Amino acid sequence: MLYMIATGLLCGALLGFVMQRGRFCLTGGFRDMYLAKDHRMFYALLIAIAVQSIGVYALIQFGVFEFSAGGFSWLATIIGSFIFGIGIVLAGGCATGTWYRAGEGLLGSWIALFGYMFMSAVMKTGFLAPVDQSMKSVQTSSNSIAETTGINVWFWVAIFTAIVLWIVVRELKKPKVAIPALKPKRTGLSHLLFEKRWHPFFTAVLVGLIALLAWPLSAGTGRVFGLGITTPSANILQFSVTGDMQYINWGVFLVLGIFLGSFIAAKGSKEFRFRMPDVKTGISSFIGGNLMGFGASLAGGCSIGNGLVMTAMMTWQGWISLLFIILGTWTASYFVFVRPRTKKKTVVSDTAVTA
Repeated sequence: MLYMIATGLLCGALLGFVMQRGRFCLTGGFRDMYLAKDHRMFYALLIAIAVQSIGVYALIQFGVFEFSAGGFSWLATIIGSFIFGIGIVLAGGCATGTWYRAGEGLLGSWIALFGYMFMSAVMKTGFLAPVDQSMKSVQTSSNSIAETTGINVWFWVAIFTAIVLWIVVRELKKPKVAIPALKPKRTGLSHLLFEKRWHPFFTAVLVGLIALLAWPLSAGTGRVFGLGITTPSANILQFSVTGDMQYINWGVFLVLGIFLGSFIAAKGSKEFRFRMPDVKTGISSFIGGNLMGFGASLAGGCSIGNGLVMTAMMTWQGWISLLFIILGTWTASYFVFVRPRTKKKTVVSDTAVTA
């Protein structure tokens, strides 16, 4: 138990600290791909996937642990991922982003987090569990891309890594936009940790390494998986209600660690403060959190569990889930950001013509 608590909190705290300081927000990244044609955060995600994929399959190769991708519940993954993508726009952050934003004192994220935990628990052990199980029963026998194609997994890892390296080199060669440098108020390690602006690609490498670290640490407790947010979040609420120790596992301490690490980073960089949302934002956060919980549970993972971990394991579930999370994010972004702006312009134009 002590090992579980210590390693779970440590891994989570590292992830929360890095994501908060590096502003590693996948919701904003997916949204910006559509609204601003800015792909940097998406490219950063690809870097984290590549780092983790190489490391995890090296550990598997050396016999540290075994991994089986299992079957692929394609219907549940597609529908759940699309709904999750809509939810993260309404909630203002994905599953992990909601945890680390809550650590910054953003009360809207607390509201979204409660909705996320509640609906995840309802889907796993509540009255919607039969719906979840029924949809997941529609599946193919193999989830592994390597098994389906009959091509060694290292081929896919190598091809993917080569593509990511090409993207990184191309991006780093682009002319840099000059940003006025503020005079540092700190020096040495304190400046690097709490003040200096982190490059998204540097943050991505750290996230990938932490995602890699999660595998052997988690496997040491009998949980052979990497980072995971949805089930542990549901487990916290389930334990709080029932007191059943079966819900306490390594993942629970991981997500609590994310909150702790983000809090430390926010306090150290003087970014922590309690911020109360207005009523409209609060309602949107709660609805978004519930959609996140429903979608992530149905899809078998969130933007981290599927979008970062299962993609690194070269599974159909991971890559198809990532695609539909992005499509869901773009759909919600259109109705939340683009359409209201277009209608407003139309009203202004009509008023001008009438005048």
